[in-house]
Amino acid sequence: MLTQFLENKDVLWGFLVAGAVVLVLAPAAAAAGRVLGVVDQPGERRRIHRRPVPLLGGLALLLALVVPALAFIELNDPYRGIVIGAVIATGVGLLDDLIGLRWWIKLAGQVTAAGVAVGFGITLDRFTFPIIGIHDLPEWAAIATALVWIVALMNMVNFLDGMDGLAAGIGGIAGGTFAVIALSLGKPQAAVVSAIIAGACFGFLRSNFYPARLFMGDSGAMLLGFVLAAVSIQGLLKTAATVALFVPLITLAIPIIDTSFVVAKRLKYGHPVYQADRWHLHHRFDAIGFSQRRAVVYLWAWCAILAGAALATRFVPFRAHGEWNLWPTVLAAVIAVVAVAASAYIVVLLEILKLSRLRGLAAWRREGEQQRARRSA
Repeated sequence: MLTQFLENKDVLWGFLVAGAVVLVLAPAAAAAGRVLGVVDQPGERRRIHRRPVPLLGGLALLLALVVPALAFIELNDPYRGIVIGAVIATGVGLLDDLIGLRWWIKLAGQVTAAGVAVGFGITLDRFTFPIIGIHDLPEWAAIATALVWIVALMNMVNFLDGMDGLAAGIGGIAGGTFAVIALSLGKPQAAVVSAIIAGACFGFLRSNFYPARLFMGDSGAMLLGFVLAAVSIQGLLKTAATVALFVPLITLAIPIIDTSFVVAKRLKYGHPVYQADRWHLHHRFDAIGFSQRRAVVYLWAWCAILAGAALATRFVPFRAHGEWNLWPTVLAAVIAVVAVAASAYIVVLLEILKLSRLRGLAAWRREGEQQRARRSA
């Protein structure tokens, strides 16, 4: 792995240049947002921030992608499609930030961005499943699966972007994980793109972590979701390695879980799927009294643990040449247990504390009723 890194220094340069571009442009984007009045106002029930925050962070993130991409990536068809699709995704999100698009117009824009990527060859033409091996997909299924995955992840990241630094931090962890895995799979171009996303996200945290001075807005969230989805297809899923199927799903488990939970709740109560609410994971943390800093750090830590589990599936040789190796298997099992325990802890934390709070409120009300009854007697 070290040899591969030394032979592909563009991965490091892409990371550094992307971070530098964001650090330079983020203050200018914040100033432009304030001057133009493109700010996210507090006051709605689902909003967590308490003061107006500029929304043009997506433009800084887009330039942090394009500049190093032009410098360090060979823009052949798949990667040209990623850059063009990223511009379209950012533009659709920016229009939504500026004028508020109807859900179906926004969806059409997302499908257009995904369609550009697919048109340039980013399709899920095969999966590598454990036990049964490589499974080829017919052309129509390869195209449809790629479109659904890209559009879904754009919305998942957009849904997740509800707390200062949350989406940027998770995007940075995912991008870094994808870069390491792609490099190990002999996909240097995908590794560079992933490193660029990681650098841009981590650099953006200087302006976006609590208290945020700049939001990425829908433009940045859609850009981030689009690029993570596209690069996961081109750099991870299009390989013969079994790890390819699990890395994106494990690393991006938080936005996947968050969106699945929220959509299920909306369907259960008959609400439109596109309607905003306070059922997201970050809202649940807020409801049980966590500060934004503490909630975001918890979710970052959870994502990092899951990313470590994803890396272990690639680098811990628990089953080599068809034979199980004892100690690597033990290590992989320990990592898996830690990942499962961390996930269970977060779920229990959100559910148990909420129940305890409700029980405490009910007990307080009962005590008040008893006091009033004693006074009336």
